[in-house]
Amino acid sequence: MRLLLFFTVLCFMGCYQVERNCKAFRTGHFYSEVVIDGSIYRSEFKRLDDLQIETYNNRIDSSRLRWINDCEVVFKTINPKNMAERKDIHLKILATTDTSYTFEYAYVGETKKQKGIAFTMD
Repeated sequence: MRLLLFFTVLCFMGCYQVERNCKAFRTGHFYSEVVIDGSIYRSEFKRLDDLQIETYNNRIDSSRLRWINDCEVVFKTINPKNMAERKDIHLKILATTDTSYTFEYAYVGETKKQKGIAFTMD
């Protein structure tokens, strides 16, 4: 009986797929929230296909975008002000809804990843 229950649950889990309509978030006006060490960090950004302009703490940053595929992108800061800003950031969209997407990101080459959520503003 337990074996039958196990295979039934396994079957339903195998059929479930997370929705990822990443193309819908390639361009637009968004805001994001990331929790780091218990603090919420919010930013607002406008994204074109190859450019993102972000406002965080009343500071504007611009990055060039290189899309790896529909759900992954690498950000390169256009005018870095310090060493940390010289590092490229890899972002991967994990799941989407009609008005938001969940993502993870890290500096390219690093294994520690942060997660966040972005919402459309249009």
